[in-house]
Amino acid sequence: MSGTSDRVVIGMDPHKRSATIEVMARDETVAGGGRFDTDRDGYAAMRKFASGWPHRVWAIEGCQGIGRHIANRLLADGEQVVDVPPKLSARARVFATGQGRKTDATDARSIALVGTRMAGLRPLVNDEQLALLRILVDRRRSLGEDHTRMVSQLHQLLLELIPGGAKKSLSAAQAKALLATVRPRDAVGKARRPVAAELIGDLERVYRRSKEADKELSGWSSPRSRYCRQSHLGDRDGSRPRTRTGHCRALRAVCAVDQAPSTPSVGLPQCPGCAWCR
Repeated sequence: MSGTSDRVVIGMDPHKRSATIEVMARDETVAGGGRFDTDRDGYAAMRKFASGWPHRVWAIEGCQGIGRHIANRLLADGEQVVDVPPKLSARARVFATGQGRKTDATDARSIALVGTRMAGLRPLVNDEQLALLRILVDRRRSLGEDHTRMVSQLHQLLLELIPGGAKKSLSAAQAKALLATVRPRDAVGKARRPVAAELIGDLERVYRRSKEADKELSGWSSPRSRYCRQSHLGDRDGSRPRTRTGHCRALRAVCAVDQAPSTPSVGLPQCPGCAWCR
């Protein structure tokens, strides 16, 4: 990585409850390291330990996954953070000297090596709009997954209650009408019927929540197009190449939600102004 001669890279192997770091200089000598908890006290101790190197860059593995929670905290405190893809750190670990054992310390060293040697790692930015958009997308995708799971369970119950079961495309209203025709006489059937009725009620609630999520995301239609054009199309005079940024990847995720397991009635509209999303 480019920078001043005293700049160091702090490689981090993040976990939910702890983070292992290793400080590496430009000549790839290890200047320090340790394991810290991710609670308030542990995070404060880690920041205090890293303050000994004023020119520092944090290289964190999986900033869009398990490392997101601590990367966001560092960004909020004004730290420089770059995202290290797990594939790059895995390659560095394979070619590292020693016995090749996979531990938190060796993972942190591999991540620091990637941060020291590799140019062009994606820097993280503290973008509140992008974070809000990601939350809405995750919520909408989760609702689609809940819908698919509930419909599958309902199909199984109806198959045991009604000969031949229900048709493939099944809505909550259709399932309620079918269930109203069932009058089981055995104890097992009488136990299945209220479970199916409860699933239908849950499915109706998922429909309502999906419509609310669609309304929230629909409010981003026009701002989303302008935001996407400003973030990834580059300069108008063509002085910089057009590249896909985190903003565009999030927008692609929004447009891909309607491809998640859900019914067409709760699908999302496509982004109208993003060339990458078409």
